[in-house]
Amino acid sequence: MTATELPSSLLSTLPGRYYTDPEIFAAEQEKIFEADWFCAVRGADLASPGDFQTVHIGRESVLVSRARDGGLRAFLNVCRHRGARLCAAESGSVKRSFQCPYHAWTYGLDGKLIAAPNLVNTPDVDRAAYGLHPVALREWLGYAWLCLAAEPPSFSDTVVRAIADRLGAPEAIEAYRIDRLSVGRRIRYDVRANWKLIVENFMECYHCATIHPELTEVLPEFAEGYAAQYFVGHGAEFGDGIGGFTVDGSAGFAKLAGVAHEQDRRYFAITVRPQVFVNLVPDHVIFHRMFPMAADRTVVECDWLYADEVVAQGRDVSRSVELFHRVNQQDFDACERCQPAMGSRAYANGGVLMPTEHHLGEFHDWLRTRLAQPGSHSRSNSGCAE
Repeated sequence: MTATELPSSLLSTLPGRYYTDPEIFAAEQEKIFEADWFCAVRGADLASPGDFQTVHIGRESVLVSRARDGGLRAFLNVCRHRGARLCAAESGSVKRSFQCPYHAWTYGLDGKLIAAPNLVNTPDVDRAAYGLHPVALREWLGYAWLCLAAEPPSFSDTVVRAIADRLGAPEAIEAYRIDRLSVGRRIRYDVRANWKLIVENFMECYHCATIHPELTEVLPEFAEGYAAQYFVGHGAEFGDGIGGFTVDGSAGFAKLAGVAHEQDRRYFAITVRPQVFVNLVPDHVIFHRMFPMAADRTVVECDWLYADEVVAQGRDVSRSVELFHRVNQQDFDACERCQPAMGSRAYANGGVLMPTEHHLGEFHDWLRTRLAQPGSHSRSNSGCAE
């Protein structure tokens, strides 16, 4: 039996080179991460004018800051003079402006060029034309979503639709009021694996009975290895005797104010391509952002979000954090075990998908289609998207 002659119960995966080849990774950076909406930062982390973070999106460093008018702005983190990195720190705060450490070109929080040595002696230089390059930005669910494309795709038809298609109704996500929640815990994972291995792992539960004993105790249907989380509108139900989404099944916190009866005692998992996972349970939300750094390295930031009073009162969130922290560790360990074999001759033609994993084939088709599209080396020259 050759690699293409599979029984009908099996589907082929991507070949191993898709997880190791630097050229494929570079194409993904250009055609996916620099072309799609990318969830970058939690807005509440930039509370005051001048607060900033720098994030890597594709091959670019992007500066996200709180402007004086209270809104968020995003710019390519590149001085317009000689191309020096404007801000080297991952986060920080400035009083009124960003100044390049090389030649002291200075930009306002709105990205406009406001000063430079000897600038008054060059009256032909249009300051407005030499401001920082803006990046399209949308705020939703409490996060800043950025897009480097010169013509960003519709936010509603991509990001919002992905969540609406999963939950069965566009308004279902609003019940959790994610933009009003507070970060109770944030954990940053440095995973030595390709980003696609992480996406594939999140999208299937064939492995759940094998490596997630705590999760399957709380969600017994996951022990069946079934892709129940991908039925439109379906949420896996808590097991009998389970009080909450916690590591020991004990009660969590009060249900979030807007959560409906049909959402209570249920877990919903959502993938928003290319780099966001959202996990919804009645009393909190778990929000993952992936930052692909190399063909074999992905940084994942995970936020545990709770009602504001839970965080403000210093309530103990450790039991709910510990449950999905263990799930993350188990998943990322599995991905790291797979990564070395992606370069093996045994995986040159890829592996196979069991019936409960067949939906991963659609993800692979999406990836191939995106990579087959003509390349574009353009960068965003648009302002904040409406």
